[in-house]
Amino acid sequence: MNNDCILNEWISSIMRLPIKMCLLIIIGCLVVLYQYHLTRSWVLPQQHSDIQEMYNIKGLDGNKILDSKDSDANNNCCSMMPPYLRKDINVPPLYIITPTYKRAEQLAELTRFAHTLMLVPNVSWLVIEDAFEKSPLVAKLLDKTGLRYEHLTAPMPEEYKNKKSGPKPRGVSNRNKGIQWVRANAVDGVLYFADDDNTYDLELFHEIRYTKRVSMFPVGLVTKLGVSSPIVKNGIFSGFYDGWIAGRKFPVDMAGFAISVKFLLQRPNATMPYKPGYEEDGFLKSLTPFEPKEIELLASNCSKILVWHTQTKRNDPSTTLDLTKYGSTNIEILKKSIM
Repeated sequence: MNNDCILNEWISSIMRLPIKMCLLIIIGCLVVLYQYHLTRSWVLPQQHSDIQEMYNIKGLDGNKILDSKDSDANNNCCSMMPPYLRKDINVPPLYIITPTYKRAEQLAELTRFAHTLMLVPNVSWLVIEDAFEKSPLVAKLLDKTGLRYEHLTAPMPEEYKNKKSGPKPRGVSNRNKGIQWVRANAVDGVLYFADDDNTYDLELFHEIRYTKRVSMFPVGLVTKLGVSSPIVKNGIFSGFYDGWIAGRKFPVDMAGFAISVKFLLQRPNATMPYKPGYEEDGFLKSLTPFEPKEIELLASNCSKILVWHTQTKRNDPSTTLDLTKYGSTNIEILKKSIM
């Protein structure tokens, strides 16, 4: 018996049923089809559904893949973020100069700061070691961050390194090396000296990015006064508040100012002096002509702290490992990653 005969026989049997019974069967079939359609609509988004606007469903070898794509909804979401968290807008470049030196806390400090910079758009990180050779551990860390970086060295001159008494001009050779790199490789943007042992609010990087000449802002946890900052009265600069004035024209902290790259390039003689305690003052004075009254006041007229001198507690160097007891164990590997 072929399929046509079976179909005809089925139709004939239906026709012999009472009309009410036929209607019930037809209605039941329609309900089943409707429920099936709803189920498919819920599981698989249709071409013009809201979900389809957010995701593109692609068939590849029978598999369905959900790919996120740019959409109006995504753009709206980004537009609601604070400006310093957005990476979908074009912003001037930042050149962050970080002097560093070998010590027990070095990798921990650099790791923490790297995780901050990962959230900052269009940034170049200049990490400059006070050493003759680059540390492989620092190089490995920098490569792992995915940041745009330059790994340089600039050892302290021997005449200062071998100084028998008094403070040494730490970080000066590093910062001057960074300034040289910026002069040779940058044409615009903003330069900022950021030590690896500070704590930074992301808003800071957004604010300094638009510096036209020299901008300044408060730094927390500095000296016994607790803060170093320009003094602002009725919206106008009126002096400096710092725990160590010492006759300085610019008594500010190293983390408390940023410089326009164009402004720096117009002053080829600007440099940082090897004079402990007067590094910031000497550098800012070398930007002449430039006077304190020309400072660009950031952080809501210097009423907010966006950077702190947290200064991680110093740790003693790691003791020598007993290889007889711990050789060929994970402890031997861990000790190699400790400065």
